[in-house]
Amino acid sequence: MRQSSLWKAALLCILVAAAGYPLPAQSPDYGYASKKPIIGGACPGCPWGALADKVKAAMTPLGYDVQVCYNCSGIDSVRIVSERRTPLPLTPQQAADRPPPPRGAVDFGVVNLDFFADAYRGTGRYKADGPRPNLRLIANIEDPQYYLVATRVEAFVTDLRQVKERQLPVRILADDSIRAELILRYYGITKDELKSWGGMVTSTEGAQRSSFDVVISFANSLNNTPESNVWYELSQRSNLRFLQLPDELLTTLAKASEWDIGETPVQLLKGMDRPIKTIRTSGTVIYGRDDMPEAFAYDVARAMDQQKRLLIFSIIPFSYNPDVVWQARGVPLHPGAQRYYREKGYIAEASSTR
Repeated sequence: MRQSSLWKAALLCILVAAAGYPLPAQSPDYGYASKKPIIGGACPGCPWGALADKVKAAMTPLGYDVQVCYNCSGIDSVRIVSERRTPLPLTPQQAADRPPPPRGAVDFGVVNLDFFADAYRGTGRYKADGPRPNLRLIANIEDPQYYLVATRVEAFVTDLRQVKERQLPVRILADDSIRAELILRYYGITKDELKSWGGMVTSTEGAQRSSFDVVISFANSLNNTPESNVWYELSQRSNLRFLQLPDELLTTLAKASEWDIGETPVQLLKGMDRPIKTIRTSGTVIYGRDDMPEAFAYDVARAMDQQKRLLIFSIIPFSYNPDVVWQARGVPLHPGAQRYYREKGYIAEASSTR
C-alpha cells in the first residue's frame, strides 16, 4: 500500500513537471550555480530562438553552458519565465524541427518587446493574466519591424476603402494583432459582412496563402522566419502593390502599438519601388525575473556587449545600440544589468528605466 502511494506521488510529480507548472527547486543539472542556466526561446529559425542562440554563444567565453528551450514560445513564453515553469513538451510538429527541451525550470528568456511590455503591465494579450511585476530587462536588442499592407496587382484594389464601397469579395490575410484589427475597423470591414459578399479574412499563419487578394501584417526582414515568411513567400510569388495608409490611421496605429511613424527602405520587398510611410518599431529583449542573481544579469549584459558582433550573423538583422539596450517601455532594468550599463556610461547615474 505504501509503495503504491509512493508510486502515485512520483507519477504526479512527473505529470506536474511535464505540464509546465513551477517546480519548488531547480534541478542540480541546470541553473545559475552550475553555470547551465536555461533560456526560453522559440525555434532555431525564429527571431526568439535565433537570439537565444546568440546569447548562448556570447556566454560561452565566460564559462557558461546556456541551455536553450526552443519551444518556450508564443503567448506562454513570458508566463514560463515569470512563473519559473519547466518547458512544455514538444508537439509532434515541433519535434520535427527542434531538439527536446532541457528538463529544468527556465531561468531567463528572449521575447518580442511588445509581448514583454504587455506581460509586465498586464495589458494587451496578457490583460486576463494581470501584471507580472517580477519581470526584469537585461538587454533590448535592435530588431527592425515594419507594418505593411499590400494587394495583389491583379486584384485591382488600390485603396482598402474600395472593399466595402464596392463589396469586393476579397480574400484578406491578416496577422493576429491590434494593428490589423484597427486597420479593418478604420475601413469598416467586418468579417461577417465580408463573408456575406463572398470574401473572407484568414490568418497569415494559415494554409490559405495560395489564394489571397490583400495582406496585412508586419515584416522584420526578407527571411523565412515563421513571423515574416508570409512576405518572403508572397512577394516573390506574386506581384504586390504596397498601399500607403492615411496619416490619421497611422497616428492611431502608432499610439495603440507604441510604435513610431516612419518610412520603409526602398526595395525592402519585391515590388516596393518607393519608401512606404508606415509604423515601425525595433526590439527583441533578453529578460529574467527579479530573483535572478545580480552577478548573472551583469554577466549577460557584459557578454552581449563584448560579443555584439555575433548578432549580425543571424537570420534576423539584430544589432546592439547602447542608447536603447537598457530600456524597454518602462519595464525595470535588472540591477545587475544596470550596474554594467552604468559602468560603461550607457546610462546616467540617476537613470534605470525609460
